[in-house]
Amino acid sequence: MSDPTFKLDPASGVPFYRQIQDQILAAVATKRLAPGDRLPTVRALAVELSINPNTVARAYRDLEIRGVLTTQQGSGSFVSARPIERDEVEQRRRTVQLVDEFLARAAGLGVSIADVRRELDERARSENPAGSGPNESST
Repeated sequence: MSDPTFKLDPASGVPFYRQIQDQILAAVATKRLAPGDRLPTVRALAVELSINPNTVARAYRDLEIRGVLTTQQGSGSFVSARPIERDEVEQRRRTVQLVDEFLARAAGLGVSIADVRRELDERARSENPAGSGPNESST
């Protein structure tokens, strides 16, 4: 697989180590990173992102604890062959975090929750025309 490109958003309010974790998880979920793929070294990624190496090390260490990554001394960090399992509580926590981050960014751009909801409703209608979606009642 290709090397993932990492980007940090200092204005998001999300700690850099979490942004790195989220991007790795997204790359694994979308198959841009496959089991066995090697990640950039802690030092290389820290230099690329102009951040402290301890920040990258924390992101990698937390993902290793969760079973997403494996680290081989002297060889680097690799995507684990184990599938990522998320329970309902973890999925809910991540969804709430994503919504909070999104709304904070929207507010920073002067976009109201009503504007966001209107756009989301429009998108939902275009993806599920004539009420054919699972969230639409058929009465």
